[in-house]
Amino acid sequence: MDDSGIKKQNWDVKETELFLEILKELDMKKCLDGRKVRNNKLFKVAHRRMTAAGYHRSVDQLKFRWKLLKSAYYKCKREPDSPAPTKIQGWWRYEKTMIAIMESRHPLVGAGVNSDRNDEATEDSDGDASMLHWPQPQPCPDNTTQNLDLIIKMDPEMDSQLKIGFIGAGNMAFGIAKGILSGNVLPVNVKVSAPSSRNLGRFQELGIAVTHSNIEVVCGSDVVFVAVKPHLVPLVLNEISQHITDRHIIVSVAAGVTLATVEELLPENTVAIRLMPNLPCMVQEGALLFARGTHAKQEDGALLRSLLHRCGLVEEGPEAWIDIHTGLSGSGVAFVYLFAEALAEGAVKMGMPSALAHSIASQTVLGAGRLLRDSGKHPAQLRSEVCTPGGTTIYGLHTLEQGGVRAATMSAVESATERARELGRKSAAGGRK
Repeated sequence: MDDSGIKKQNWDVKETELFLEILKELDMKKCLDGRKVRNNKLFKVAHRRMTAAGYHRSVDQLKFRWKLLKSAYYKCKREPDSPAPTKIQGWWRYEKTMIAIMESRHPLVGAGVNSDRNDEATEDSDGDASMLHWPQPQPCPDNTTQNLDLIIKMDPEMDSQLKIGFIGAGNMAFGIAKGILSGNVLPVNVKVSAPSSRNLGRFQELGIAVTHSNIEVVCGSDVVFVAVKPHLVPLVLNEISQHITDRHIIVSVAAGVTLATVEELLPENTVAIRLMPNLPCMVQEGALLFARGTHAKQEDGALLRSLLHRCGLVEEGPEAWIDIHTGLSGSGVAFVYLFAEALAEGAVKMGMPSALAHSIASQTVLGAGRLLRDSGKHPAQLRSEVCTPGGTTIYGLHTLEQGGVRAATMSAVESATERARELGRKSAAGGRK
């Protein structure tokens, strides 16, 4: 394994703690001996759960991190009085969990567990294990910790058993459906309803069942995405309300419609979540923010995150941020398109063919976005790295500043946010009628 490409990004404390908690729970679930070398299958499961929790690491990065943690653990065992390992920042926070993992010895039970271990030779050896004195084997626990339920809910493999419904067949519903299907959800477990057949054909091409009955969708689903225009939300929720049960999670994708409005229109104690995606969900590069309602638990949020993680970046926050996210990312996509169009038209003005100019402009936006996301640098830092004294870029930026592009963009986000809030107030008023 080439370590050079695995060390690029630093791990924060919370990420490492989650990683170790997942490994510990997997060991308990499969009754694995803590000293044993973990095979590739186990790391793939850990990778899926880390991704569902919002941490995007490769399987090799997880293996390398585990290798470093093991080395630190063995060093502490050999030299208990030496300073904490310098390679592992925050080691004192991980030491207790590492001891719990490495010094547990569950008997390997069942043929399935043994077969899981057949490829141990393909992994790095624990090396120093033979130097230590290990306690006597402990019985495999019958129950895992309470945290395991949450981690299992975050496992995308669990998604394949869920029934997913969409009320509304617009672009947002289609983008989310495509992202969900690129995970482990099967088309046979998804159903979409809309009053007309105009947009249903593209869902059928994905193998998704379609209907004109919202009630049919609700009765056959566990998670229901309400993806209709804001002014239609009260009508839809009043229609389906009597068919909502305790098993349902209702996810509202309507701009501006508050959780209070949604919960007021649904039966008491209904699990409701408000979600704001954006158009790039259609190519699995979306930016999605959700807020949990009064009765939605942490595991409900984890389940939604697991379902949507193939759609792009998925984050949770307070509801007050949702309308801001609408202005920033929901509407912001159109702002970026306008800028890309202007870039291309500038090149056309200077003599470049239109098709080539638009192709280069789109690639420029794509490349700049990926570099901004992957580098973790502030936009101002990357911008300054492009500029050279007296060069072309600083002259162009000066012209943009003279045209007020910065202030205009900030005002555009503000206007779109305020409009989302206005829609929410109108929807709330309509729901009370």
